[in-house]
Amino acid sequence: MAHFDTEYQRLEGSYSDSPPGEENLLMHVPEGVKSQWHHIENLDLFFQRVYKLHQKNGFTCMLLGELFELVQLLFVVGFTVFLANCVDYDILFANKFVNHTDSSKVTLPDAFIPMDVCSARIRDNAFVIFVLIISGVFWLHRLVKFIYNVCCYWEIRSFYRNALKMSMSELPYATWQEVQARIVETQKEHQICIHKKELSELDVYHRILRFKNYMVAMVNKSLLPVKFRLPFFGEYVFYTRGLKYNFELIFFWGPGSLFENEWSLKPEYKRGGNRHDLANKLASRILWIGIANLLLCPVILVWQILYAFFSYTEVIKREPGSLGARCWSLYGRCYLRHFNELDHELMSRLSKGYKAASKYMNCFLSPLLTVMAKNLAFFAGSVLAVLIALTIYDEDVLAVEHVLSSITLLGVCITICRSFIPEKHMVFCPEQLLRVILAHIHYMPDHWQGNAHRAETRDQFSQLFQYKAVFILEELLSPVVTPIILIFCLRRKSLQIIDFFRNFTVEVVGVGDTCSFAQMDIRQHGHPAWMSEGKTEASIYQQAEDGKTELSLMHFAITNPQWQPPQETTHFLSQLKERVHREAAGLAGDALHYSLSESEPRSLIANLLTGPSTLGSVHFARDASLANHAAAAVNDSASALRSLSPVSGSLYLRGSLSAANRGHASTVSKAMAGSGTDARTVSSGSSAWEGQLTSLVLSEYASTEMSIHALYMHEFHKQQSRGDLPRHTWHRQDSDESSDSIPDEVRSEPQPRSRHLPRSHTFPAAAPSPSELPKSNSDTGTNTRGQEGAPSSADRQAGVDPSGAGTKFVRTARVPMGGWADDNQATPRYPEPLPEESSDDDIPPHIHKVT
Repeated sequence: MAHFDTEYQRLEGSYSDSPPGEENLLMHVPEGVKSQWHHIENLDLFFQRVYKLHQKNGFTCMLLGELFELVQLLFVVGFTVFLANCVDYDILFANKFVNHTDSSKVTLPDAFIPMDVCSARIRDNAFVIFVLIISGVFWLHRLVKFIYNVCCYWEIRSFYRNALKMSMSELPYATWQEVQARIVETQKEHQICIHKKELSELDVYHRILRFKNYMVAMVNKSLLPVKFRLPFFGEYVFYTRGLKYNFELIFFWGPGSLFENEWSLKPEYKRGGNRHDLANKLASRILWIGIANLLLCPVILVWQILYAFFSYTEVIKREPGSLGARCWSLYGRCYLRHFNELDHELMSRLSKGYKAASKYMNCFLSPLLTVMAKNLAFFAGSVLAVLIALTIYDEDVLAVEHVLSSITLLGVCITICRSFIPEKHMVFCPEQLLRVILAHIHYMPDHWQGNAHRAETRDQFSQLFQYKAVFILEELLSPVVTPIILIFCLRRKSLQIIDFFRNFTVEVVGVGDTCSFAQMDIRQHGHPAWMSEGKTEASIYQQAEDGKTELSLMHFAITNPQWQPPQETTHFLSQLKERVHREAAGLAGDALHYSLSESEPRSLIANLLTGPSTLGSVHFARDASLANHAAAAVNDSASALRSLSPVSGSLYLRGSLSAANRGHASTVSKAMAGSGTDARTVSSGSSAWEGQLTSLVLSEYASTEMSIHALYMHEFHKQQSRGDLPRHTWHRQDSDESSDSIPDEVRSEPQPRSRHLPRSHTFPAAAPSPSELPKSNSDTGTNTRGQEGAPSSADRQAGVDPSGAGTKFVRTARVPMGGWADDNQATPRYPEPLPEESSDDDIPPHIHKVT
């Protein structure tokens, strides 16, 4: 087995332990008081089913959906075998004459081969028999799984009715936050988790998104091999559902995976002494799974082709231009996903940015293709018009061979040509559209801003927002490409994967082993260039890229206003919101604090919706040009948000100002009045519809508030990065060149404080010295850890030992997953060997207990 080199090193945990007296808390409940929901053993699976039943709109809808999936599988296999073996196509195409005693007209049953002949043809075809056996085994597996899920979801239905006091009829109109609030209250009564007295919203999210948070973190650190450089294509991202399935199979739940159950990482992967042995073991397992994919490639490929044919043929016939439409790629959904963001929250956010993203991509229509499309559409339309005119004059024209086919193909050709012809009154404004997209997707490379008109930016954005036809083609090629990626790319990253799970796994009391990035701890994983200066102790290796920690924390706090974060996190959130409000209002002094626990954003949201006049005084820096640029950016974003948000356009623009300073009921009534909704119509409806309208209003408020904070944080980050030279790189390094991800040379001399922060190779970013950054009143004090007496950032950069002994320690400039390096430092090709640990017993397990 090849020798593995990696930049990973074991990290010492500094997370806080459980509250005093609750380190090993177990709730004791007398036998007679225990309910049916007391001490649920597998809370991960339980909460996932509760969430899925909510998203499927109840037990009946979920049951019918899975039942029709079974029927659909039978139909695809049976219908395909019938078409291949039981139809005489010579009769169907009129190439063979059929004698009839009563009529000369050929009917459809005449083209069917007799059953005995059809059965004989199927028995004589070995490939068909093999496909039927594989399909039968798979269908029986799905049937058993369906019966098991029915029993399990019947229990979840009972949990909704008896514990949460919610019927299945009102479930489609209840938001997840309402269901989650009842789950938190149910914990106090039924003790569904015996390791904690109370469950928090973050505990529920951790249970549902445990594995997805790991996947988001690995994509954020460019650990997964999904980006390649191909001849003639350049940089290309390949990430399909089949490849994602194999990643999860290898890491999380497959035989021999890294986790021993849904909530616990295997103990051997928490120690660093046998990391090379574990890497060899993982590489061997990846090899065997890749070989299994290679052997099953023909069957999977046939199934993918048949499923795509039956799924998309009718859609293409009805809407030929649907393949020219775009969709968010699977890689884009993972890259743009926040830590602790549920599926419906992600899709809602991306759906709001879909219109702006489509308009942006339509700005880059090729003039050459436009000219060709116009002329081709003219010629095809002329021929089509003649055929239609002849058909109207005499319908017997349709009986002529290939006339109907010609009409269909010409119509498809015209529809495709129209997709390459821009609208007559379209205005080219890519910068404004890109800012509207940023307001919804929340993540964007720095070098895109100001370069939205460039083809390079368009090509990079297309990796996140791809053609639907490309998506279908990638899924069809996935059975062939996936084994190659597993065998030749993923195996080389085995040691990095082992080190990643060891270094970034923490044990949370009452939750189990989770990804440390999902804790959204600014101190451990914050980035100084993303408003965490003086609040984070994370090294380059520990920092989340692209402001993922800060933006995820802000999104979770706004989405879950009842969540009570730790003290340090509360200080960061309140300070950020105070800054945003003060900058938006143009106040020179201190602004009033608005807690994130409020259900209604007040003047901050009202200022954005009333217009750009109140945001014109935004001052991000001393540079006047930067201030003007920032103000213009927020102005464009404000106007674009108002124009693209369907609810804000009709509900908020007229009623938000007066509603912002009133109570909950006043907000809903004003919103209805502003949108022209008849109050009698709403009052005559059910309470479920009223609750849905209220939830819609509050959801739009939260979405708009998050958009404002995301825009502000990106402008603040751009201000800090302005002094650095731009490096237009879409990602850090090609993820398939893991052998180049090696540590830099050790530099023993401490770095001065005025030194620029090392840039991540993900997106060009740098920060000026902290003395150049604008500081609020809360930033002028000494940076400490509160009660723990942690060293300040100045001490850390000066090389002072955290223990207080005054000794110097060696700073190692490391290449995070994908690599980074300063401009004046070359990266060596071969790393110095890492010290080998003696044994597993000499190193304690890498476990941190947090609450």
